[in-house]
Amino acid sequence: MTAGGIGSGLAQIPGADMPVLMALQTAMIISIATEHDCTITKANAKSMLLTLPAGYGGRALSQFLIGWIPGYGNAINATTAAAITESIGFAANAYFSNVDNENRPPSIP
Repeated sequence: MTAGGIGSGLAQIPGADMPVLMALQTAMIISIATEHDCTITKANAKSMLLTLPAGYGGRALSQFLIGWIPGYGNAINATTAAAITESIGFAANAYFSNVDNENRPPSIP
């Protein structure tokens, strides 16, 4: 929901929402790790985001092509921001639920 609001609100400025969304997604990854009793640093959470370049490339392309159109651009950007953030959350949850809690190091690299 928050990611959609960010995407919609900053639709007419290409790339303006990326830093805000990355901060939101980084916090989400850290929260999901904590729920699975894993410790992860902010830098490691950011590096997990960088493994998803296709999502960011597609988002940047949609924002460049349609994002500047008032109304339509806001809806498209809100939808893609929410979908990508949700996908990142599902991926992080799957990753941390498969971490072996007995044999893992204190910090996940």
